[in-house]
Amino acid sequence: MTRSAHVQRSTKETEVEVTLHLDGTGAASVSTGIPFYDHMLEQVGKHGGFDLRIEATGDLHIDTHHTVEDVAIVLGQAFQQAVGDKTGVRRFASGAYPLDEALVQVALALSGRPFVVWEVPMPECLPLGTPAFDPQLAEHAI
Repeated sequence: MTRSAHVQRSTKETEVEVTLHLDGTGAASVSTGIPFYDHMLEQVGKHGGFDLRIEATGDLHIDTHHTVEDVAIVLGQAFQQAVGDKTGVRRFASGAYPLDEALVQVALALSGRPFVVWEVPMPECLPLGTPAFDPQLAEHAI
């Protein structure tokens, strides 16, 4: 059984293409036009041990919202397609991961419920990168 997916989405604001191989090696390549977002998504593939390729273009001259939102939607659809009927996949997992200056806590559920909670208390957040990326834009129900 091949646990992989290829999903594309075209809207008035964006073009997104995601290829995902769950049984990969951690090879990740992400290009959204938002450097910090690219970096964070690459880490998902790298540390998750699966192969991930994301190519996205969007109306970044307006802001980053549509690109971030549509990438999240397509990535969620790719995971759903790749796990299929979820045979042999644990329904949920959690972990705490110490980084240099932060402790990241993750709880992940593959239940199919369309909801994400992203609680990241940040003091007045300076824009990250060019174009600016606001981490709060990553709050999505998938």
